[in-house]
Amino acid sequence: MSLSSAQILVESLEKKSRILDEIIKENEAQEVLLKQDEVDMEALDVSADRMGELAEKLELLDEGFEAVYDRIRKELIDNKSVYREEIRRMQELIAVITEKVVGINAARMRNRVQAEKQFKKRRQQIGKAASKMKVSQNYYNNMNRLNYVSPQFYDNKK
Repeated sequence: MSLSSAQILVESLEKKSRILDEIIKENEAQEVLLKQDEVDMEALDVSADRMGELAEKLELLDEGFEAVYDRIRKELIDNKSVYREEIRRMQELIAVITEKVVGINAARMRNRVQAEKQFKKRRQQIGKAASKMKVSQNYYNNMNRLNYVSPQFYDNKK
C-alpha cells in the first residue's frame, strides 16, 4: 500500500465534513423558513431536495471510504507507525464528523417538530375555510327560503 491510499481516506473524511457543513447550513435555512408565519412551501420543497442530494453524496462517500478501508485495513493496522499522522488525522476528523452528525440530528428533530406545527396550523386554516364556506352556503339557502311565498289562492282542501 502506498501513502496515497491512507491519504485518500483522510480526503474522503474531509469531504464528508464539508458536506456535513452544507447540511448544517441547509438545516438552518429550513429552520428560518419554518419559523415564518406563512411558510414558503416551494422554498421548503427546494430545500428538502437539496438535503436529499447532499445525503446521496454522503452515502457515496461512505461507500467509497468503506471500500478503500476494507482494502487497506490490514496494512494500516500492521504498520501503525508509518501511518501515524494519517491515522491521527482520521481520528480527529471522525470525532468532528460525529459531533456534526449529532448536531444535525438534533436540528432535524427541531425542524420536524416545527414543520408538524406549521402543517397542523395549515390544516386548521383549511378546516376553518371549509367551515366558513359551509356556513355561508347554509345562510344563502336559508335566505332564499325566506323569500319564498306560497301561493295565496291555492285551495288546500280536497
